[in-house]
Amino acid sequence: MSASAEQKSFHTPDETRSFDFGKVDLLSIGGSEIGRLTLQPGWRWSSHVKPLAGTELCEAPHFQYHLQGTLHILMANGTEFDAHPGDVTALPHGHDAWVVGDEPVVVVDWWGASNYAKGQ
Repeated sequence: MSASAEQKSFHTPDETRSFDFGKVDLLSIGGSEIGRLTLQPGWRWSSHVKPLAGTELCEAPHFQYHLQGTLHILMANGTEFDAHPGDVTALPHGHDAWVVGDEPVVVVDWWGASNYAKGQ
């Protein structure tokens, strides 16, 4: 963590990575990176990010706070659940996920966002 106070806003991210049906806005702050993912209805990791990542499943671990929408998560071991606004999820590597319904999903990710949709 930095020795001085910092303030940044997702209104002016340091970096934005766009992909089909979504984007991730990144902030570099406090010696780390935090991301805000916005995923549109119809988005699915295995359809829209897998080609960028080049892996069978998402290999980025995540620690996320869910702000909006419903995200269905399917782990490699078969565990699956829906994450809703107000939920916090800790996801190890090896998962797929997709937007459920007609509302965009918005999550703030403290772990894993810096490598998200970065490509090979």
